[in-house]
Amino acid sequence: MCAYVRLPGFAALVLLMLLLLYAVHRWRNPRCRGRLPPGSMGLPLVGETLHFFSPDASFDVPRFVRHRLARYGPIFKTSLVGHPVVVSADEELNHMVFQQEGQLFRSWYPDSFVEILGRDNVGEQQGAMFRHLKNMVLRYFGPESLRESVLRDVERAIASSLCTWSTLPAVELKEAVSTMVFDLSANKLLSLDPSRSKVLRRSFFDFVRGLISFPLYLPGTAYYSCMKGRQSAMEVLQEVLEERKRSSVEEAPGGAGGDERARRHGDFLDCVVQEITREKPLVTDKMALDLMFVLLFASFHTTSLALTLAVKLLADHPHVLEELTVEHEAILNDRKAGRESDDGITWMEYKSMTFTSQVINETVRLANIAPGIFRKALKDIQFKGYTIPAGWGVMVCPPAVHLNPGIYPDPLTFNPSRFKDKPEINRGSRHFMAFGGGLRFCVGADFSKLQMSIFLHFLVTRYRWKNLGGGKIVRSPGLEFPDGYQIQIRQCD
Repeated sequence: MCAYVRLPGFAALVLLMLLLLYAVHRWRNPRCRGRLPPGSMGLPLVGETLHFFSPDASFDVPRFVRHRLARYGPIFKTSLVGHPVVVSADEELNHMVFQQEGQLFRSWYPDSFVEILGRDNVGEQQGAMFRHLKNMVLRYFGPESLRESVLRDVERAIASSLCTWSTLPAVELKEAVSTMVFDLSANKLLSLDPSRSKVLRRSFFDFVRGLISFPLYLPGTAYYSCMKGRQSAMEVLQEVLEERKRSSVEEAPGGAGGDERARRHGDFLDCVVQEITREKPLVTDKMALDLMFVLLFASFHTTSLALTLAVKLLADHPHVLEELTVEHEAILNDRKAGRESDDGITWMEYKSMTFTSQVINETVRLANIAPGIFRKALKDIQFKGYTIPAGWGVMVCPPAVHLNPGIYPDPLTFNPSRFKDKPEINRGSRHFMAFGGGLRFCVGADFSKLQMSIFLHFLVTRYRWKNLGGGKIVRSPGLEFPDGYQIQIRQCD
C-alpha cells in the first residue's frame, strides 16, 4: 500500500526531471535549418547575460567577447537577456549586416535596452519613418547647419568652460566635460535655462550610471537607478514640450497653427513642434519625446567620454600633443596674417584640422564606447557555412574590429597617424565603425567631431594642463573611463 502511494509522486518527479532535462537540451541546442555557429547558449532564460555584463578593467576587447573569440572564432552564438544572438567580429558579416538593412536585417535591441531608450525611440523606427526622423535631425545637425549656426555657439560654450576651469584648483575632467557638453546640447536642442538644464543633467547622469547593467529592476540596483533617471528626465522633457506647444499656438499669427507658426527659439524643439502640430502629423508626441531623449543622451555621453579620453591620451603621449599643437598654432598664425580681426574659428579652418581628425578617430577607435550594435535577421541567412536563423539577433562587435592586430598593428597603442590618408574612414567602413555604419550611421557624428575639434583647438593653443592623478578604467561592458581623472588647467602666458 505504501509503495502504491509513493509511486505516482516518484513518477511525477521523474517526469518533471525529464521535462526539465529536455527543456535544457532544447535551450542549449536550438532548432535550425542548417548549421548554427559554435558557442554556448548558457543557462536557460538567463543565457550568458551575467558574463556579458561582468566588469572588465581593460582597454582590450571586452572579456566576454575576447574569451569566446579565442574559443569559437569570429562568429559565435550566445543568449543575452532571453534572446538568441549571433555575435560577429567578422568584417564581411558586419558589412553585410549594415548594408542589408531592410532586406536581410532590421534594427533591433533586446527588450531591456528598448525599455531604457524608449519604445518609440528612433532606433525602433523602420523604413520611411526612420528616414523621416533622420532627415529631421540632419536638417539641424548636418554639415550645413553646423557651418551656418552651430559653430559659433560651440566655440563660445567651450571657450567659457575652459576659462572657468582655469580659475579652479583642480577639475575632475569627466564630470566637467560631461557638464559642458550636456549644457551645450540641451541649449541647442531645447533652449533650456541653466536651472532646468541642471535638473535634467542630474537625471541623465543617474541614467548613464546604470545604462550598461544587468536588467534587474529592484531598488539599489544600477538598472533601477537608470530607469528612475530616465523617468525623471522624461518628466522634464514632457513639461518643456507642452510649454513650447502652448507658446507656439499663442504666438502664431492670428492664433493660427501648423507650418505658419513663428520659430522663436531657433532650436531643434522648434522643428519638433512644427512636426507634431501639423494637420496630419507623422510624428507623435511619444516619438518626439523619445527622439529628444536619445539625442540628448547620444550627444553628451559619447562626446564627453571621448573628449576625456583624448585629453588623457594626449597627456600620456607628448609627441602627439606636440604635433597637434603645431597644427593649431599654424591656424592661428595664418589667421593673423590673413585677417584684420579675429572673429573666431571659421568653417575653412575647422575643415583644415587634418591631424586633429586623426586624433579624434584614434581616440574613438580606442574608446569603443558602443560595445555592440544590434540587428535582427529577417530570414534564414547563410554565411560561411553557418545559418543565422530568422528572428535571431546579431550583435556586431566594434571593439573586436578596432582592436584586431591584423587590421590595426599594435592596436592598444595610441597612434593617430595610422589614419593618415584615409578620408573614407570619416563615414564609416568595414574596419571603422565607431559611429555605426550603413543607413544608421550616427546622425550626430559631425556635431560630435565639431565639438571635439574646437575643444582641442582652444585647449592646446590657450592652456597648459597637468595630471593630478586618478583615472580608473571601468568597463561593464561599455567604457566608463577615466573616472576620477583630475587635471589642473592654466592659461598660457
